[in-house]
Amino acid sequence: MSVFQRLSMIFKSKANRALDSVEDPRETLDYSYQKQLELLQKVRRGVADVATSRKRVELQVQQLEQQSGKLETQSRQALQQGREDLAREALTRRSGLQSQIDGLRQQHEQLQGEEQKLTLAAQRLQAKVDSFRTRKETIKATYTAAQAQTQISEAFSGISEEMGDVGMAVQRAEDKTAEMQARAGAVDELLESGALDDVSGTSKDDIQSELDRMASSSGVELELERMKQELGQGSAAAPQIEKGDSSGSQSGAGNTGGSAGANGSSADGSQTQPYRQGEGA
Repeated sequence: MSVFQRLSMIFKSKANRALDSVEDPRETLDYSYQKQLELLQKVRRGVADVATSRKRVELQVQQLEQQSGKLETQSRQALQQGREDLAREALTRRSGLQSQIDGLRQQHEQLQGEEQKLTLAAQRLQAKVDSFRTRKETIKATYTAAQAQTQISEAFSGISEEMGDVGMAVQRAEDKTAEMQARAGAVDELLESGALDDVSGTSKDDIQSELDRMASSSGVELELERMKQELGQGSAAAPQIEKGDSSGSQSGAGNTGGSAGANGSSADGSQTQPYRQGEGA
């Protein structure tokens, strides 16, 4: 294969691919249907022309038959008047006209047969055009539905060009939003730690931050205590219990001390030694 042949093949393949990419089957079907309608119109026009020619031949035959009948009448009149020569001349002309009439009749038969053939061809072509039109509309509707389904599927899958651009834009927006959120969080942490100074003059030192946290914790505890009181689990009963336990403990302790002081000994009977300042334990 020569270089020029290879170049020609490459060019044809590229052109074919380009045509396939821009070709719309619906437009091709409409164009084919238009061409078939034009062909049907030509066939009908041909039928009309043949019918017109046939009609002209019929009119010519009628005119020649009228002339032939007139010559026959004249020849009879000439014989009645004893003019045999005139009668012979009239019959001679009538014979010539009869030959023309026979030729025209043959043409009429041929034109009539051609007209019938063209009429039958026009009817068959009309049926084919009607069938093609129905099929064309069906193919166009199927192609349109398939195209819409393909576009919807590509849009949902995200592989279409339009939705691909939208998806990339959404992804970029999400990335920028996440970056800004991370940056804002990092700046807040640096401000709280004191690594950065707040230029607005509202920066807090460590003591103030600790006080704020304590105030926040105290507020949480108060809110929790209030909720417990509302639910009947508050600390109102707890101080009474603690108060009763404390009284009992102190009473027991007083009795124990009194017994110990009165007897001067411990519960096991051992003597207690008074504590003196300066002595060891």
